Amino acid sequence: MPTFGFAFLLVLSFATVLRLWLGVRNISHVQAHRNAVPAQFSSDVSLDAHQRAADYTSAKTRLALLSIVIDTALVVWLTFGGGVQRMYEAASSWFDGEIARGLALIGLVSIVTTLVELPLGLYRTFRIEERFGFNKMTARLYWIDFAKNAALAAALGLPLAACVLWLMQAAGAYWWLYAWCVWIVFNLIMLAAYPTWIAPLFNRFSPMQDPDLKQRVEQLLHRCGFKVKGLVVMDGSRRSSHGNAYFTGFGKSKRIVFFDTLLSRLTPPEVEAVLAHELGHFRLRHVVKRIVWIFLGSLVFLWLLDFVMQQDWFYAGLNVEARSTAIALVLFFLVVPSFTFLLQPLLSSYSRKHEFEADHYAAKNASARDLVSALVKLYKDNASTLTPDPLHSAFYDSHPPALARIARLQEARQGV
Repeated sequence: MPTFGFAFLLVLSFATVLRLWLGVRNISHVQAHRNAVPAQFSSDVSLDAHQRAADYTSAKTRLALLSIVIDTALVVWLTFGGGVQRMYEAASSWFDGEIARGLALIGLVSIVTTLVELPLGLYRTFRIEERFGFNKMTARLYWIDFAKNAALAAALGLPLAACVLWLMQAAGAYWWLYAWCVWIVFNLIMLAAYPTWIAPLFNRFSPMQDPDLKQRVEQLLHRCGFKVKGLVVMDGSRRSSHGNAYFTGFGKSKRIVFFDTLLSRLTPPEVEAVLAHELGHFRLRHVVKRIVWIFLGSLVFLWLLDFVMQQDWFYAGLNVEARSTAIALVLFFLVVPSFTFLLQPLLSSYSRKHEFEADHYAAKNASARDLVSALVKLYKDNASTLTPDPLHSAFYDSHPPALARIARLQEARQGV
């Protein structure tokens, strides 16, 4: 086996074993603490609710373990098993132009990946989410969403891929810089278009009707010096009983979106506190910082792709005889996740830092007590475990563990 192929196999094996080990650790830790509610939550969370959260977390993690094994097997088949090579040969027999062949290859890999992952998605929605009372989707709605997502992926992804493939062939040594600019423009357009054109394809959005809540929210926005285009409520209950709130759009198109499920569970002061947290992300420029990091990371990856696509060992190491820009693109995105896996805890830590900062902002501009109350309700209603494995949490969790987050907010409350 060529040197690069052997190195990739080692890295892939290490990442897979580590991910499986972390998942098993999390299940063991959660189940070991299943029969006792943490003392800090004993007055707000019943033992039944705590055990339900433990079982829900364990069920999701077991499915994730199966997904890891399947994903690894798929990557091995696509590379060492010759899957990419055979798909490119099929694409070459259908089309003459290199860009058309490349798009066919990307389409084939996407279809195979989607079909492999589809049973897991069905099981997650109609078995796990259904079992724990979260799923509100019908089979009809599931497949309608599936068709819409596939159509959007084709309508938006194929032209972008065609543009990138053309630049890789025709733009010379600095194609990666031009492709990066195209990628940035595409993402900014999507950010602007999402609230108006894409989101309404999946959900209904209506203006907030509750006058008292609307007044409270508008007063908070005024205190924080924040302007938005609208306050809207989304019919999230059509698909799930999970609750959430988020900002969408940027500039003058910013909107605050509340899930109807969230508004049905929280009191107006709690909704205000949750919104203050989200405002903190914007006021502290967390969203902008994350976008900048993503853009910088994509620039590095495109530059690295330019390097490896010119190396014979890259193709030979992954058992691919043909050479093309599309093959290089597909292979690169197959191998990169394994080599960058150990960056995950750094990214998670960075995200948790932002969550703590947004909580602190909320505590200064709303009520820390109401935010604590809201978080406890959301942990309970969403069956989020209060006792995740610390190492698993450090690796994956974008939000701080419940105990640490509540403790910080209680400190902030005492300091007011």
